[in-house]
Amino acid sequence: MSEPTFATLVSRWYEENARDLPWRKPGVSPWAILVSEVMLQQTPVVRVLPAYEAWLARWPVPAALAADTPAEAIRMWGRLGYPRRALRLRECAVAIVERHGGEVPDRLDQLLALPGVGTYTARAVAAFAYGQRHPVVDTNVRRVVCRAVAGEPDAGPATRPADLL
Repeated sequence: MSEPTFATLVSRWYEENARDLPWRKPGVSPWAILVSEVMLQQTPVVRVLPAYEAWLARWPVPAALAADTPAEAIRMWGRLGYPRRALRLRECAVAIVERHGGEVPDRLDQLLALPGVGTYTARAVAAFAYGQRHPVVDTNVRRVVCRAVAGEPDAGPATRPADLL
């Protein structure tokens, strides 16, 4: 019998240890996944959870947020920090309504063209919401791979283009 691959080991670990989070549940909308990815940028999960629930209760679809004011988006953002993300998420909702009929696009190039959506977020939405195969590489992924493959304690400060190949 052959040794399990690195991917198999990591997948097994995830199955046994993954936190039960609302954006990981089956049937979660692409919009909810996009909201979670934006909220989780530089913000701990424990702070995101109540804001995420309140945000989606108020704006369950992009059109609902697009129809509201920027001031309300900032107010609802609360204590998540970096309130500019709330404004960009609202701009993103407006673009989704105007360009994509209110549906979060499933193509990587279209996701990347949305306001406030960068490489990681676009790939995360494509992978987690639509099941597409795109590398989703953040600092934590880079640390695991660097430690397991290269035996190095730290992968460096930022994702590089080579990480996405």
